Amino acid sequence: MMRRTVFNICAWIVILIVAFPLFWMVVTSLKPQSELFSRPPTFLPATLTLEHYAKLLWETNFLSYFRNSIILSVMTTVVVVGVATLGAFSLVRFKFRGRETLAFLVLFTYLLPSVVLILPLYLMLVRLGLSNTIFSLVIAYTTFALPYALWLLRSFMAGIPEDIESAALVDGASRMEAFRDVILPQLLPGIISTALFTFILSWNEYLYALVLVNSDDTRPLTTGVMNMLISSFNIEWSLLMAASVMMSVPLIIAFAFLQSYLTRGFGAGGVKG
Repeated sequence: MMRRTVFNICAWIVILIVAFPLFWMVVTSLKPQSELFSRPPTFLPATLTLEHYAKLLWETNFLSYFRNSIILSVMTTVVVVGVATLGAFSLVRFKFRGRETLAFLVLFTYLLPSVVLILPLYLMLVRLGLSNTIFSLVIAYTTFALPYALWLLRSFMAGIPEDIESAALVDGASRMEAFRDVILPQLLPGIISTALFTFILSWNEYLYALVLVNSDDTRPLTTGVMNMLISSFNIEWSLLMAASVMMSVPLIIAFAFLQSYLTRGFGAGGVKG
C-alpha cells in the first residue's frame, strides 16, 4: 500500500512538472498586456481577456499560415499513408530475393539526420521548378516520414493471417479485391496510427520549412509564427502564447480521439515484423 502511494505521488509530481509549461502558456495568452511582466508574476490573471487571440487572428497572417499547415500536413499524410500501405503489402505478401534487406534499408534511411538531405533536396526541387511551394515541402516531408510509416505498416501487415486473404482468392476475388475488402479493414488501426504519426510530424516540422520556403504566402505555422512574432530586438510574448495555444488545438483533438490507435501502432512496431 505504501509503495503504491509513493508511486502515485511521484507520478503526479511528474505530471505537474510536464503540464506546468502548458498551463503557463494558456494562462499567459489570457492575461492583459499589463499583467504579462508584473512582479511578482501572477499564476492566475486578475482579468481574463481574448484580445491577444483577436489580434492574432484578424491583424496578422496567422490564419494564412494555419491554412498552409493544414494543407501541407493533410497532403503529406495522404501521400505517405497511400504509398506505405502498398509498399508494406508488397514487402509482406510477395516473396522476392532481398526482401528483408530492403525492409531494413528503408528503416535505415529514417535514421539519417534530416540535415543530410536538405541540400540535395533543395537542388532537386530548384531544377524541377518546385522550390518555394507547399508541394516542395510535401516531397521533403515524405522523404523522412515514409520510411518509418512503411516499417510501421509492415509490422501491422505481418500480423494479418494470410489464410483470410487466401480464402478470398479461392472464393473468386482478385488480388486487388482481396486487398480492398479483406486486408484494408484489418489494417485500419495501423493506417490510423500511421496517419496520426505522419500528421504530427508534418505539423511540427521546422528545419525543412525554414530552408525550402521563404515566401510569406507559403510558410507553414512553425516558420511563419517565428518570422512574425520573434525578432532580434523583440518577442511578442502575448501573441506568441496565443499562437502556441492555437497551434496545439489540432494535435490535442487528434490525440483525444485517436490516442488508442497511436499507442497500438507504436507497440506493434516494437514487437512485430
